[in-house]
Amino acid sequence: MKRTDLMLGGWGLLIALQATSCLAQQQDNSVAPAARLPQATAETWSFEATPAWQDEFDYTGAPDPAKWGYDIGGHGWGNNELQYYTDSTGNAFVADGVLTIVARKEKKEGRDYTSARVISKGKGDFLYGRFEIKAKLPSGKGTWPALWMLPTDQAYGGWPKSGEIDIMEHVGFDPNRVHVTTHTEAYYFQIKTQKTATKVIDGAMDRFHLYRVDWTPDAIRGYIDDALVFEFPNEGKGYRVWPFDKRFHLLMNIAVGGDWGGQKGVDDGSFPARMQVDYVRVYRLIEK
Repeated sequence: MKRTDLMLGGWGLLIALQATSCLAQQQDNSVAPAARLPQATAETWSFEATPAWQDEFDYTGAPDPAKWGYDIGGHGWGNNELQYYTDSTGNAFVADGVLTIVARKEKKEGRDYTSARVISKGKGDFLYGRFEIKAKLPSGKGTWPALWMLPTDQAYGGWPKSGEIDIMEHVGFDPNRVHVTTHTEAYYFQIKTQKTATKVIDGAMDRFHLYRVDWTPDAIRGYIDDALVFEFPNEGKGYRVWPFDKRFHLLMNIAVGGDWGGQKGVDDGSFPARMQVDYVRVYRLIEK
């Protein structure tokens, strides 16, 4: 019998803020497109029906400090990004039932833009589960929103050795094309081996869509509006291929410019740019 646990809550060692951003930079968007995905393998795992961890954003003010913290700074995040991430309610706030993350054209600490990178590290850390985020994406050339996951403890070393799971990425110069990706030491963009699926969806910036990842010991599967678009099976070849047996945390942010997001330049008329999140829900994996 396999034993699996969903690691929840605010315990755990907080590690130093990564200097390297781990957002996927698909320089070659032809890698593993959704059209060539295999059919979904038979589901051998299931998930509880009630979320074990969630935020419905049914309050007003700053994101709930019991669930969310921030990455702060403006050093480019390993991707030559242009924004300074703050913990200000001018860049991340909750009202009218949604979390809004706002990227603004304003100077701070030598940067010309501000934004927010909201994280659950130390407050919501997970090993396996179903992760659902319902969101409406920002528009405008130069925007680079992401809903993603990073390892909390980096047990196998710095990025990409300990892995990354991108539930959703989007770049404003390629509107409505959504990317779902995993990165590992064996499979990541700098060596052009990343495991990626892309799908063009209708109205990604005009209405809410459901972005979801099901993470089990056997595979990571990505869904958009409950339709499978991505599947990365555990090949059983060790952590260089599959570091996804340690706890991860959630991140939500809008980057500005950068090596991928800024490939076509930045349209300052796009700011302020807003990503809205209706809810975040995490469901426990049911043990076999």
